[in-house]
Amino acid sequence: MPLARSLSVTSLTGLEDWDDDFDQEDAILFEIAWEVANKVGGIYTVIQTKARLTVEEWGENYFLIGPYFEHNVRTQVELIEPPNPAVRRTIESMNSKGCKVYFGRWLIEGGPYVILLDIGATAWSLDQWKTELWDSCSIGIPWYDREANDAVLFGFLTAWFLGEFVAQCEENPYIVAHFHEWLAGVGLILCRIRKLPVATIFTTHATLLGRYLCAGNVDFYNNLQHFNVDREAGDRQIYHRYCMERAAVHCTHVFTTVSQITAVEAEHLLKRKPDFVTPNGLNVKKFSAMHEFQNLHAQSKAFGLQFGSVHILFIAGRYEFSNKGADIFLEALSRLNYLLRVNQSETTVVAFFIMPARTNNFNVETLKGQAVRKQLWDTANAVKEKFGKKLYESLLVGQLPDLNKMMDKEDFTMMKRAIFGTQRHSLPPVIFHPEFLSSTSPLLPMDYEEFVRGCHLGVFPSYYEPWGYTPAECTVMGIPSVSTNLSGFGCFMEEHIADPSAYGIYILDRRFRGVDESCNQLTSFLYSFCQQTRRQRIIQRNRTERLSDLLDWKYLGRYYMYARHMALAKAFPDKFTYEPHEPSTVQGFKYPRPASVPPSPSLSRHSSPHHSETEEDDERYDEDLEAEKDRQNIKPVAMITMNMSLNSGSDWRRCNSKKGSVDLGSNATSTASSMTSSASSPTELCSPSSSIIDERN
Repeated sequence: MPLARSLSVTSLTGLEDWDDDFDQEDAILFEIAWEVANKVGGIYTVIQTKARLTVEEWGENYFLIGPYFEHNVRTQVELIEPPNPAVRRTIESMNSKGCKVYFGRWLIEGGPYVILLDIGATAWSLDQWKTELWDSCSIGIPWYDREANDAVLFGFLTAWFLGEFVAQCEENPYIVAHFHEWLAGVGLILCRIRKLPVATIFTTHATLLGRYLCAGNVDFYNNLQHFNVDREAGDRQIYHRYCMERAAVHCTHVFTTVSQITAVEAEHLLKRKPDFVTPNGLNVKKFSAMHEFQNLHAQSKAFGLQFGSVHILFIAGRYEFSNKGADIFLEALSRLNYLLRVNQSETTVVAFFIMPARTNNFNVETLKGQAVRKQLWDTANAVKEKFGKKLYESLLVGQLPDLNKMMDKEDFTMMKRAIFGTQRHSLPPVIFHPEFLSSTSPLLPMDYEEFVRGCHLGVFPSYYEPWGYTPAECTVMGIPSVSTNLSGFGCFMEEHIADPSAYGIYILDRRFRGVDESCNQLTSFLYSFCQQTRRQRIIQRNRTERLSDLLDWKYLGRYYMYARHMALAKAFPDKFTYEPHEPSTVQGFKYPRPASVPPSPSLSRHSSPHHSETEEDDERYDEDLEAEKDRQNIKPVAMITMNMSLNSGSDWRRCNSKKGSVDLGSNATSTASSMTSSASSPTELCSPSSSIIDERN
C-alpha cells in the first residue's frame, strides 16, 4: 500500500507564517495530556521539548493540564498562585466543590504553566461519571481496568475545568484545547457533548489497536484494510479503550497524527483520515550548542571499552521485543559475528539493550565485572603514584630518570595480575540493561545523553514505531543510526534526504521484505559500518549532525500552529474562515547526496577527501569547508522550491468586524522575497550540497 504524501512532508516552507498577523490576545490554549509533568512514554518528550516554542508563541495564554502525582510535583513543579483571574476563580470554584486542583510552573525550558488535577480526590464520583458516559456515548468501562477508570476521572475533571473556565471569563475567549492520546480523549468527547465553545484538536501518537496487533505477530501493514476492528479489539479485551479513542477521533474538530505511516494506520483502524501530520521535533540547541558534538563524543567514551577497534552499538526503548525490533537486532548480531570471524576482522562489537523491564536483583556476573574493573583502576592508580613519586625524586636532584628503574618487579606483578583478571574467552557481550539510564546507577552511572554520545551506532529496526524519538536524538547528537521504513522517523528522513545512508541514516526495509531479508539487510548495514575507518566515521558523524535543523521544533512546530488555526476556523466560523484549495503537484525539497561520496567501504572509490589506510589522521578533514560548499550549492535551488511551494496549501483569513477582513494568506511575491532575505527554512541553515525537487508516488 503506497503512502501518499501529506502536508507535513511536502515542504517545510509550504505553510504560511501566522506569527506577524495572528492576534492571540483573545485566544487561550490548553494542552491536555496524561504525560504533563509525568514521564510515561514518548509523549512526555514531545510536550517537554515543544513547551519553549509554544510559550514563545502564546505567552501567558498557554496552559498545560495533566494529572497530579505528588512524587512528580516535588521535583518538577513549582506551585504558585494563578496570575490569570479567570483561571484563579475556576480553581477556587472547583476546590470548593470537593476537587483538588493545583497550579504551578513546570520547571523545564520555557517554564510553562501547569494545571494538575488530582484524580484520587474525586474517585468517589467514578460510578456516577461512568454512568453518564454510558448514557451519553454508550461506552461502558469495566471495573477492573484501572487505566481506563483513571482516564474517565481525568477526562471528566478536564471537561469540568474547561466548562467552569468558560463560565468564569468575563468575555468569551477563543479557547483551543489540544488533547493527546486516548487517555485524555474523554475530556474531548465531553466538551463536544456539552457543546462547550472550545476548538478541539486530537493527536494520536500511536493507535491502541495497532500496537496490540503488531505485538501479536500479525502481518499488520499488508492487512490494514481487512481487519475487523471491533472483533480484534474485543478479542484483546480493549474494546472499551478502542471506543474511547475512536469517539475522540470522530468528535474532534482537527485530527492529527505524528507520521504518515500512522496516518494510514489511523484511517483504517479509527475510520477517519487525519487532517494532516504533525511531526515530532527536538530542541536542537540543547544538543549542538557550540558545535562541540565531536569533542563530546570523545569525552563520553567512558565504558572502559574504547580501545583498539571496538564498536559500541545500542538499542533503546520500551520492552516490546518484536515491535521495537530487538529480535531482528539479535539475529543480525549473530550473523555479523559470523562475518567478522570468517573475514578475520579485528573489529570487536559490543551491543547494549537499554529497555526498562522488571528485575529481581543485580546479575552476579555484572557485579563481578564491576569488581574486576575497580581492581584494574586501583592498580593503575597505585602504579601511577609510585611512578610519579620516583620521577619527582629524580628531577629534584637534577637527574633525568632511568626508565628501567622507575618500576620494580612488584609493580609488574601487580599489573599482570590485574590484566589476567580482566581476560575473558567468551564472545563479546550483549548487555541487557533493564532500566532507564541514570547518573546515580551503581552499574552504569551515566545519563542517557552521555551514553548515546559514547556509542558509535544506534540500531532501531522497529516493526511498529509511529515516530521514533531514539533515532531522532541520535541524529541531533551526531550519532549515526538505523531506522526502518515502518517508523515515522524513517519515512520522514527518506522523504527529505536523497541518500540517507550518506548522512548516517540507514533505512531498513521492513515493509516490502520478509524477516530474513530484512535481517540480511541489517547485517549488511552493520558489517559495512564496522569496516569504516576512524576518519570515515568522523566524516559521517559530521554529516549526521548537519541534519539536526531538519528536526528542530523551530520548523516542525509550525504544523501544530497550523492545526490550532484550523481548529479555530472550524469552531468559530464567524471569526475565522478556512477555504481549502486543491493540493498542488509541486513537491518539497530534498537533501541531496553530499558533495563527497558517502563514507562506505563497500564503494569502489574512497570518500573525498581521501582517507588514510590506517587509523591515523594524516590529513585533516575540513568540515567547515565542506559545509560551506554545501550551503553555496543548495541555496539557488532552495529558493526555487520555496517559491513553488507557495502555490500550494490553503487560503486562511481571519474576519474582524472592527478592522474589516484581514487576509492572512501571504502574497506569493512578497512572501518569496521575505523568505529570500531571511533564513526561514532548514535548507538555508543546513549544509547538504544541492536541493532536488523529487517526483514520488
